[in-house]
Amino acid sequence: MRAATALCGFGVLTACALPPAIDDPNRAAFYDGVETRLLDDDLVNFQVQITGQATRADIEDYAKCAAAQYALIRGYGFARHVRTNVQEEGGVWRGDAVYTISPALPRGLQTIDAEVVAAACAEQGIPTV
Repeated sequence: MRAATALCGFGVLTACALPPAIDDPNRAAFYDGVETRLLDDDLVNFQVQITGQATRADIEDYAKCAAAQYALIRGYGFARHVRTNVQEEGGVWRGDAVYTISPALPRGLQTIDAEVVAAACAEQGIPTV
């Protein structure tokens, strides 16, 4: 059974909600919150956390979902992944991701269409900011 509280960070924009479990019933993992820091006009840092049995891909997806929704909130349609650092200690997974956001498709290989990614995240039950 999930705890009724979620950990939340403080920053420019913070989302706090009861974290849903990852869809696999054999895994106990919970989305603990997103801390968002605007580094420059178009450069954003996302600190994300998942508690329990997760994977590197889970934490990267969580950050990607946060970046997609944040881009939409700011009125932009696209984001480009710059980097994601992932750490796990004692069942607590932390991601430190940086994305650029832009109104037009940015150059680079790791670009995302914010609207498409945010919709996919909602379908998969991955929370956003």
